[in-house]
Amino acid sequence: MAEMNMLHAINDALAIAMTADERMVVFGEDVGHFGGVFRATSGLQEKFGRDRCFNTPLTEQGIAGFANGLASNGMTAVAEIQFADYIFPAFDQIVNETAKFRYRSGNQFNVGGLTFRTPYGGGIAGGHYHSQSPEAYFTQTPGLKVVIPRNPEQAKGLLLASIRDPNPVIFFEPKRLYRASVGEVPAGDFEIEIGKADVVKTGSDITLLGWGAQMEILEKAATMAGKDGISCEIIDLRTLSPWDIETVATSVKKTGRLLINHEAPLTGGFAGEIAATIQQECFLHLESPISRICGLDTPYPLILEKEYMPDELKTYEAIKASVNF
Repeated sequence: MAEMNMLHAINDALAIAMTADERMVVFGEDVGHFGGVFRATSGLQEKFGRDRCFNTPLTEQGIAGFANGLASNGMTAVAEIQFADYIFPAFDQIVNETAKFRYRSGNQFNVGGLTFRTPYGGGIAGGHYHSQSPEAYFTQTPGLKVVIPRNPEQAKGLLLASIRDPNPVIFFEPKRLYRASVGEVPAGDFEIEIGKADVVKTGSDITLLGWGAQMEILEKAATMAGKDGISCEIIDLRTLSPWDIETVATSVKKTGRLLINHEAPLTGGFAGEIAATIQQECFLHLESPISRICGLDTPYPLILEKEYMPDELKTYEAIKASVNF
């Protein structure tokens, strides 16, 4: 085991994967000698050469199209979109090409070796163009997997699994945890299964569900609720597509209550999909309506960032309201 922050864990995962797979290349804006705007790819160009870790022009659509071409020819392509806010120019390439490559060819060719890495979320005073959480847009696209880690250990294991998965993966990295989240990470090569949620804490009164940076919020809210005698079960979904219905439903059948927390806006957020599925699976077990504590339906504000965030205080109040319903 070694103590790492999330950036070091991601960098370590990339280096391990590149060492094991000579077909793997890493590319994006400023990822080469500069090491990326957050330094996630620092040292990779020096270690593996300019042919395997290199800069691209500032064109997200071009990055995604180039990634599709490499992957369709058998390369393992890991493309970085510098901020998730700027993944939208690449949306057509990802949704209409990456996701459908295998399907439209009848499995004659695919881009399964493709992973998009991108930092998402707020909490860094980045304003409306550097703070968005666009994960829900991609969960409605068959052919893509969507993965979001909560800490350094999860980031390393899930990223290695994503790079090696036979399907294209979008790997969202919670940027406010890049240096803030520090923990023990297994040394060497290991993977964490994609599509399987993690029960972080067991409890009996209410299930709290989230992913990425919001897991820290849920843990703080659960501690506050615990002082009131409320026992919270905490689940990290980790993979949004495909998501682990069974683990969540089993928990809700036990606790009778569900609260979902995510930073993306409420309307159209992935919490709505979860709520619809769980009420269908667990209707006769529910003791109160499913709660969604999410961002606001407004562009991400700079000055009012604290008001926008679905923080532990909002979550704590919602826990009490659900238990006392």
